[in-house]
Amino acid sequence: VQLQASGGGLVQAGESLRLSCAASGSTATIYAVGWFRQAPGKERERLATITWSTGRAYYLDAVEGRFTISKDKAENTVYLQMNSLKPEDTAVYYCAASKGLLLTARNAHYWGQGTQVTVSS
Repeated sequence: VQLQASGGGLVQAGESLRLSCAASGSTATIYAVGWFRQAPGKERERLATITWSTGRAYYLDAVEGRFTISKDKAENTVYLQMNSLKPEDTAVYYCAASKGLLLTARNAHYWGQGTQVTVSS
């Protein structure tokens, strides 16, 4: 499975961005897809995950209500809509996928390359 993340950029506080994660290859092995981010000097944190088949979503408390994860199974793509962005959202954002129910930074089976999100104040 290959994951291709895109959509990052430079925005001002309060603006929105939509990240995309396109999956290719043996996508039938995917159980869950998620978005993570890592800011300089910080650990990679899980923001949101979605079950590939059912669409059940999980959110980190800090982003719930501002970020929305969704999927287009026909396009093998998972999106992260980010609204009301804050300077503290600045980080490199990664998508990842797992073959099982639990998707964390430690047990992800597949990773996409990062995409930089910078939010200016």
